[in-house]
Amino acid sequence: MRASKLLAALVGAAVLLVGGAACASPQRTRIVVTTNILGNVVAEVVGDQAEVSVLMKPNADPHSFAISAREAHAMQAADLVVYNGLGLEEGVLHHVAAAKSEGVRTVEVGARIDPMEYRDGDAAGHPDPHFWTDPGRVVTAVRLLAEEIITHVDGVDADVVRQRAESYANDVSELDAQLAERFAGIPAERRVLVTNHHVFGYLADRYDLRVVGAIIPSGTTLASPSAADLASLVTAIKTHRVRAIFADTAQPARLADVLAAEAGITVRVIGLHSESLSDADGDAASYLDMMRFNTEAIIGGLSG
Repeated sequence: MRASKLLAALVGAAVLLVGGAACASPQRTRIVVTTNILGNVVAEVVGDQAEVSVLMKPNADPHSFAISAREAHAMQAADLVVYNGLGLEEGVLHHVAAAKSEGVRTVEVGARIDPMEYRDGDAAGHPDPHFWTDPGRVVTAVRLLAEEIITHVDGVDADVVRQRAESYANDVSELDAQLAERFAGIPAERRVLVTNHHVFGYLADRYDLRVVGAIIPSGTTLASPSAADLASLVTAIKTHRVRAIFADTAQPARLADVLAAEAGITVRVIGLHSESLSDADGDAASYLDMMRFNTEAIIGGLSG
């Protein structure tokens, strides 16, 4: 092991000892994943071949979540750090950079699956990190991750990892076909989305929907809308006769409620699990569950 990684591992072990948890996990984490959506995907690919640590808690905001000193040390002692990238994990990216500087292999998944660019708002022309709303790109990510894990994580069985990856890729492909069939039933004049921020560009492109506006005209929840932004969006809602505004369940829906009232028309505010999985007993405990839940919620909102 490299000296820097050995030092990080020793420091991490010391932190665990102070917390009284060293005996519970004698084997160091080999794969660290930033977001819980990617964490679920990696876990499906790896199975019991390696220990996986997911930094982002359920129902969290990927743009603003933070990590502990122990988690930062674990990143620097890992075999592989998997992150979404393209600017998504704004509070954690400097830790990813620190791990990379220590020689840890890092994989920026979003940059390697043919990312789209935002088409409007203050992020127009910049890469959109929300690729997971397109299952086709997730299939690409699954196969990419399998090869990265086989190459960089000590002790995994390559055949087992590849078999698991192909099985899961087939599940995601089947999901893709099911969602395409469900979205195809929405009448053309109702295939429009208004969201809390720009998060569904990939889904709209995949299933022939149209995003006509966002309350926060940005790719991040850390931005704020201006009065002009809200006025413009009210006009779009009226023009397109929008029936529902979709807000992330992890974010307060106050702005969406205010906008619905200001539009002067009946507009429902519907919660989606757009950027985070739920708790294990929630509606979006896995990536597949999340996509199914969001699809049915969107269809219900556009058709009701």
